[in-house]
Amino acid sequence: MQTKNQLNPNGNKEGYWEEYYSNGILWYKGSYKNGKKNGYWESYYRNGNLSYKGYFNDGKEEGYWEQYYHDGIPSYKGYYKDGICDGYWKIYDMHGKLKETIFYANN
Repeated sequence: MQTKNQLNPNGNKEGYWEEYYSNGILWYKGSYKNGKKNGYWESYYRNGNLSYKGYFNDGKEEGYWEQYYHDGIPSYKGYYKDGICDGYWKIYDMHGKLKETIFYANN
């Protein structure tokens, strides 16, 4: 069994964490390193649908990310580098239709 929701000797979140809404639905799951988000994360809405999934490095978004509307339809997909949008991003409307594609370079 995986140990979760631990603090390091400095009182910072460390290792794997899960938090739940008062209705028992998973709010988020992911790992911390010295109090900063690190590694793969998922976050959920109160209705249980996925809100986002992606990676963190030292508390900043890194790599491929997906964000969703409350009903589970994708809202955007794209890449981060050091917490900043980087490369191609696809933006979707509330019906799941591709609205636009944006390219980010050098912030």
